[in-house]
Amino acid sequence: MKIRYGLKTLCVKGIVSFGKGEGTKFTKLEWVKTQTRERLGFIPEPGTLNLNINKDQIQNRALLDKAEAIEIQSPTGHGRGRLFRANLQDHEVAVIIPQVPNYPEDLVEIIAPINLRRRLKLEDGASLELQILLR
Repeated sequence: MKIRYGLKTLCVKGIVSFGKGEGTKFTKLEWVKTQTRERLGFIPEPGTLNLNINKDQIQNRALLDKAEAIEIQSPTGHGRGRLFRANLQDHEVAVIIPQVPNYPEDLVEIIAPINLRRRLKLEDGASLELQILLR
């Protein structure tokens, strides 16, 4: 972990992978769009960029479970997520961790105001390094 401008930066490396489409459904919800805009300053492009992390990176991912996060929650209380500001190849993005049972420990989902796959020309199997900002 690095310290940068008073913030801790957690670097996570992984491989881009295709998801199940759940991220698209989640990011299209009005409460997700509204709260993400209020808390992060952008409305997420539908979908998430999935990053499968290596076993040696799982301990870094586990730090997010204990870190202070930006919380979002549905008005009905039936959906929650934890957000972390991040940087991916000079693009301001965010990591979202849906608060659902059995969420995979080797998965990091990234949201952004742009379609990251198109903008960065990413294919499944591409290696990426993500810098997650911790408070």
